[in-house]
Order: sequence, then structure tokens, then C-alpha cells
Amino acid sequence: MARARRGAAGEEKEEEKAAATAAASLDFVSQDEMLTPLGRLDKYAASENIFNRQMVARSLLDTLKEVSDDERDCIAVLERISRLADDSEPTVRAELMEQVPHIAMFCQENRPSIPYAFSKYLLPIVVRYLADQNNQVRKTSQAALLVLLEQELIERYDVETKVCPVLIDLTAPDSNDDVKTEAVAIMCKMASMVGKDITERLVLPRFCEMCCDCRMFHVRKVCAANFGDICSVVGQQATEEMLLPRFFQLCSDNVWGVRKACAECFMAVSCATSQEVRRTKLSTLFINLISDPSRWVRQAAFQSLGPFISTFANPSSSGQYFKEEDGKNTEDCGSTQENSEQVRTTEDVTTEEEHNRTEDLSSHVDGDDLATKLENAMEDQNTVSNNSQRESDYQTESSFHCTLSSESCGEMADENEESSHCCTTGLQEAGLNSQEASLSEQELYNSFHFWRTPLPEIDIDFELQQTSDIKLDREIQELTMPVSPSIPMATRKELEEMIENLEPHIDDPDVKAQVEVLSAALRASSLDPQEETMASISKGTDSQTELTINDQQSFKPILGDIVPLIGDTVESMDSTLHYIHNDSDLSTNSSFSPEEERKSKVQDVVPQALLDQYLSMTDPSRAQTVDTEIAKHCAYSLPGVALTLGRQNWHCLKDTYETLASDMQWKVRRTLAFSIHELAVILGDQLTAGDLVPVFNGFLKDLDEVRIGVLKHLHDFLKLLHVDKRREYLYQLQEFLVTDNSRNWRFRAELAEQLILLLDLYSARDIYDYLRPIAFSLCADKVSSVRWISYKLVSEMVKKLYMASTSTFVVDLMNELVEKFCRCHKWSGRQTFVFICQTISEDDCLPMDQFAVHLLPHLLHLASDKVPNVRVLLAKTLKQTLLEKEYFLNSANSHQEAVEQTIMALQMDEDSDVKYFASIHPASTKIADDAMSTASSTY
Repeated sequence: MARARRGAAGEEKEEEKAAATAAASLDFVSQDEMLTPLGRLDKYAASENIFNRQMVARSLLDTLKEVSDDERDCIAVLERISRLADDSEPTVRAELMEQVPHIAMFCQENRPSIPYAFSKYLLPIVVRYLADQNNQVRKTSQAALLVLLEQELIERYDVETKVCPVLIDLTAPDSNDDVKTEAVAIMCKMASMVGKDITERLVLPRFCEMCCDCRMFHVRKVCAANFGDICSVVGQQATEEMLLPRFFQLCSDNVWGVRKACAECFMAVSCATSQEVRRTKLSTLFINLISDPSRWVRQAAFQSLGPFISTFANPSSSGQYFKEEDGKNTEDCGSTQENSEQVRTTEDVTTEEEHNRTEDLSSHVDGDDLATKLENAMEDQNTVSNNSQRESDYQTESSFHCTLSSESCGEMADENEESSHCCTTGLQEAGLNSQEASLSEQELYNSFHFWRTPLPEIDIDFELQQTSDIKLDREIQELTMPVSPSIPMATRKELEEMIENLEPHIDDPDVKAQVEVLSAALRASSLDPQEETMASISKGTDSQTELTINDQQSFKPILGDIVPLIGDTVESMDSTLHYIHNDSDLSTNSSFSPEEERKSKVQDVVPQALLDQYLSMTDPSRAQTVDTEIAKHCAYSLPGVALTLGRQNWHCLKDTYETLASDMQWKVRRTLAFSIHELAVILGDQLTAGDLVPVFNGFLKDLDEVRIGVLKHLHDFLKLLHVDKRREYLYQLQEFLVTDNSRNWRFRAELAEQLILLLDLYSARDIYDYLRPIAFSLCADKVSSVRWISYKLVSEMVKKLYMASTSTFVVDLMNELVEKFCRCHKWSGRQTFVFICQTISEDDCLPMDQFAVHLLPHLLHLASDKVPNVRVLLAKTLKQTLLEKEYFLNSANSHQEAVEQTIMALQMDEDSDVKYFASIHPASTKIADDAMSTASSTY
């Protein structure tokens, strides 16, 4: 008994303690409630408990909102924030800094009541924390500063006087290593936010100093990683004058991580420079990175090679800024006689101005002037460094600059004619005799044909045949005009010097090829001019009656080997590859040697060395020595490279593209599959049909991972093909229904999306014969998401067929809908019929009177369906869709009465859900919501 009494007494005491504790807690809560917001802030800010002070920092914004009506209280809260910023606990300071951007936004919104609050109280804390000893606090303050700059919450004056000076001090030589590195990173990231003026005046000088920091490679690495961002902000002049020398130093840094960072940002740096600097300096620098001893640097350089090449893009050569009929290249122009007629009518206008300009030029140019010009050109050649001879024709506009234009490939020749060659002047004079000869001038003298594989023979215009003999006589006459005897000797001397300069580098295959070409030119210059001219005349007149356009194109380079054109050879080493040909070009069926194959890859849009490196990315040895995924990077950037080179240089990339398309890695083929439609736009319809269609057909039979790339852009690719070629793919669309994994329902959903777009590309008969079976198969898919898209497909198909000239197809289609779905023995099929009718009605794919005749009777018949789900959807369709149509609202007809009677019957249905949807008008009318609310299996 005594023990029991003691136990009871103990329980009573515990209950009393608990009650006392609860009372104390209530008193504590009641005391906090009695305090003002500032009182609570002061109470917990002075607490010794770290968590209480963290709670204060976290609740600062709520406190400010509570006292926002009183300006004095707001200022008091901001002052307490300044005191809290001196807390010794790093977690409290970090928590405070996380709240600063939100508080600054509040101050900005309430600026009239608390002006200059952020600049006076908050910004000094942010800037001070940038040098905090605790890493977490520094990181938080850096993030806060960037957010404030991005939101434009810091005044420009404060950036110049408070932020930038502190960052410059933090990057001083005696600053802490970690702080210095972080400060440099902040300076680089904020450059785009503060603008060019502040960056150029305050940030750029210190950034250049940091690029040369000899003690810490981390600082140099940060500078290299952000170099492109700085260049894009300060502009071209500052980049070339101040930043490029530093960039060259960083690219040759002793630490491979710095060089790797330079390779990664190379494209951004290139975009901020001029075309001349890009060709003469950056291209050479990039070649050094590609051949870097470090594998990681080479890997980054090859990944950036395609993007870097894309910076050489020029609208005049890429052909994307001109209409198709105005920008046909020679390959397109020579396809058929009909196309030639069209091109003549458009190019006569564009070339008339060129003819007028060259007529004035040729009337004032005599032999002495041409000799002077040739000597000047050779003097210009001597001023170019031997190290940059391979690119000299790119950087000297006055010495026969060559560019391929999409408006006319022969335009390049016109530019050269105006500045130098006497034989070319003769060609222009011949071209002025008749207006019809404008096409022949551009077609016959086209440097694009000098180094490409000869095109197949085409039918030429009758008028062009009549004038070809006269033009050939004039060409020969101009070529045999007297020339100063000093020119051949000067030319031979120049050639000898160039060969002598190149001999130390004979190990380089490119240099070796150039030496061979120059040696051939030197031998040609040693021949007697008159003998070679007469031989050429004899050869030309014997075959004069059998010349076609292609023969005449190949005939010009042969004439170009005589002495008056040697000055053109001396212009640059690259130009010799363009303009010097031999007699083998006269045969379109001749086999090409490896040397000729290499020459066929030469172009003048980008430095040839860069293109050669890009083409080598498909070499299997690269995967072992550089990167196992180097082929994928090559495939990823190929459309950009193709756009840069232009369709006239597609032959340079054709072999590489075919190699990538047959790569063993499916990721490489997948990359090409996703971009083949973009490449088709770049190349045009003829090249697409010849070179891309076979690759496209191969992708159609590939793995699902590759096929999905083709499928996602099926419409984009097929619309670029000719109608006959496009129809061939109707037979293959059915194959998309078969996948490696039957559970890959997204593949079928994408097919339905593409078929909706393909309806515009095919005739009503093709839609009914080929697309209709696929659409019906997708409507019965196991996955509801596929079925919903398929309902839209069928409705659009009904609309397309109704708008066609023959209405029998749409009637047959609706009859098949009724037979296949409305009378289906499965309830899901009958539900599908209701969905399709609802979609047709909602999207107005069919006039209501036609709908009422062909579909409505069968739809109303489902009111007696045994499955409630079908009746529920029918009730929704009738109540929410059909009765909203004007046809059923304003016109009294038998169809309206039938609909109302069916609704009344559904209102008395034994199923409660059917009654509900037939009686009221729910807010939701979306077909997706209907499907979601209907019991339909996902699989």
C-alpha cells in the first residue's frame, strides 16, 4: 500500500512539472506576441543560441514587410542588419547573405519610403563579405553580387565606386590566393552585366595583368576560361590591341589546363576579331593547340574546331541570304535546260552592272598597264611573310582576293579580272557583244570548276553555240597580245624564291604539294610564249566544233598556263592550286590520283589547314590518340561547317559525311540523323537528292535511337525533296510502327505528330491510300498518349480530304471510321469513335451539316451502349461540344431534336456519372481532360 501511494505521488509531481512547463511555454509565446517586430528582432539577435540568430537572419524580410508602413522602423531594421553582419558565426553571416537579394528587391519596390537603403546598408555588407575568411560566406556573397547585378539592383555609380575598386584590391599581387582567384572570376562574370564602358576602363587593365600572373596558374586558368566573355564585351578593337597578345601567351602556357581552357573558348574569341586576324593569326594559333603535346588540350581543340570554322561564315559564300532562284550555284544551274533558262533570266539583271563596269575598265587597260599591275602584285607577294604564305590570298584584298559567292560562282573571277589579268579582260570584252552571252561568261570562266570534279555534260543553248566560236577567237587573240619581256623573267625569279623558301618544310605534305605545283609553273614559264600559244590555238581550233560547256571550262586553265598568266601563279601558294590544271581535266571519265583527290578538297572560305584537320577527325587513329568520341563531335558541328563552306564546296565534306553516316557508333549516326534536315536546307534540293537521300534511307533502317532523329524532322526533310522522290517514302512510313522495343510508345507518338504535318505534302489519294491505315492503327494503340495525338491526326485527315477536289475520299474515310470503331466489339474502339467525333467537332474539321449526315446518327446510337464509359464520354461530347455549335443552337432541324432526345435519355441513365455529365455543363471542355477522367488503360 505504501509503495502504491508513493508511486501515485510521483506521478502527480510529474504532471505538475509538465503543467508548469506548458504554462511557461505559453507565457513565452505570449510574451513574443506582445513584443513589437523590432523587439522580437532585438531579443533573438542578442541570443547566445546560434540557431536563434540564424532564425533572425531568415526572418529579416518578413520583419521588413511588417514595418514597411513606417519609414523609421524600416531604417531601424536595416541598421540591425548591419549589426548582425558582424556576427562571429559564419553560418549566421552566410544565412544573412542569402537573404540580401530578397531584401534588396523589397527595398527597390518600396524605394519612395526607404530611398538609398540598399546602397547605404546592404551593398557594403556584400562587398565586405567578398574577402571573408570563411569560404561559404565568400561563395554566398559572390552569388548574391551576381544576382544583384543581373537584376540591375546596383546603381552604375555604386558599381564604379564601391564594387570595382574592391575587386581590383582583391586581385592585387599581395592578396590571398583563393580570394584573388575568386575575384578574377567575379570580374569576368560581371563584365557582361556592367557593360563595355566600365569593363574597358576598370576591369580590362587588371584582367590583362592577371593573364600574366606568373605565380599562380589558377588565376591564369580562370582568365583563359573567361577570355571569350571579356572579348565579346569590350569589342573588336580592344580585343585585337590588348587581349590578343595575352591570349597568345595563355595558349602557350606551361600548364596544360590553361591551354585547354583557351581551346574551349576559342570560338568566342574568334567572334570578337576581324576576318583578317581570324585568318592570319588565330588559325595558326589553333593549329598549334590541335598539335599540343597534351591529349586533353588536343581533345578540347578538336571539340572547338567545328565551332571555330563556323566563325568564317560569310553570307555571300554560304548562300543562305539569297532566294533559291537568285542564288543558284553552277551545279544547280547546269542540271537541266529548263533551269538554265530560269537562271539566265534572273542573272541577266544581276550581271548587267558587272558588264557595264568591266566594259569601262577594259577600254582603258592596255598591255603596259597590265604589266605594271603584275609587277605590283609580285611586289605585294614579297611583303608577305614566308610563314603565312599559305593564307596570303585571304588577307590581301588588293592582290586578287578570291571569294565564292552564292549569287554567282563566277563573281570571284570578275573581281580578279578588274585588277589584273589581260586574258580575263579579253574574255569580258567578248562577253559584251551580246546580252545572251552573260551566262556563258559566268559559266565558262568560273574558278569553282577549276579544281572540282568535272560536271556531266549538259545540253547547251543554241544561241550559246553560235557565239562560242566568236568568243573563243577573242580569247585567243587577247591571250596572244604582246607582253613586256621582263615579266616572264621576273615571274621565274619569284617562283624560284618561293620554291627555295619552301624546301626546308618539304616534309609537310601540304608544302610538298605546293612545291610540285610551283615547279610545274616554273617549267611552264621557261617555254617560248609564242610556241605555247600557237600549240594551244591549234589544239583549240581542231576540237572547236565539238566543245561543250564543260570542255570550254577545262580549256581555260590550259590557256592559263602560258606566260601572261604566270603572275597569277605568283600571287599566292593557295591560288596556284585553284587556277593551274592539266589536260586530264578535259576528260570527265578520267580517274583521279591521290594527289588530285587532295587538291579537290581545296577551297578558299577557311584556311585549308583547319579544314584538313577537321576532315581528319574521322580517322580511326584520332579516336585512340585524342578522344574516343571525336567522330561524334565532328558529326555535331558538320552542319555549321557545311554552312560556312557553302554548297559549292560540299564536295570537300561529302566523303567525311558518308564516313560518319556509316560509323560503328550509333551515337555518331544519331547526331547526323537529328541534323540531316538542316543540312538539306544548306545544300539545296539537287545535292540533297544525290548525296543525302541515300544516307537518309540508311537511317530509316537503323536502330530506334537513330531512327528517332529522322522521325522527329521527317516533315522538314521530305518537304525539301521533289514530289516524285517524296512519294517513294509513302511505302516506308508503315515501317515506323515497328520498333525494337514495343514499349517505346514515344516513338509512335512522334510518328503521329509528323503525320499531321505530312498531310500538307501529299495528295488526297496518297493520304487515303497510305496515311489512313497508319492513322487507324495508331488510334488503336495500347498507350493513351499515342491515341490522343492520333485523334487529332484523323480529324486533320478528314479536314484535308474534305477540302480536296474529290469528296469521295472523305465519305469513304468516315464510313470506315464507323465500321472500324463505332461498330467495334471492344468498348475501347467505340470510345475511340466518340473521341474522334468530338475532335472533329471542336476543331471544325467538317461542316456541321456534313457531320450530322455522316457521323451523328452513329454517334447517337452509342447512347444505348452497354459500357458506362462510352456513355459518359458521349454525354460530355453532346453537352459540351455539339450543343455549343451554332448549327444546333439557331436552326430547328431533325438533327437538333435527335441530339436533345438523346441527352434526355442519358439524363435518366442508371449510371450516376452519365446522369451528371448529361445534366450539367462542367467547366472543363478539353479532350485531354475527358480522356483523363475516363477509365482508359495506359498499357
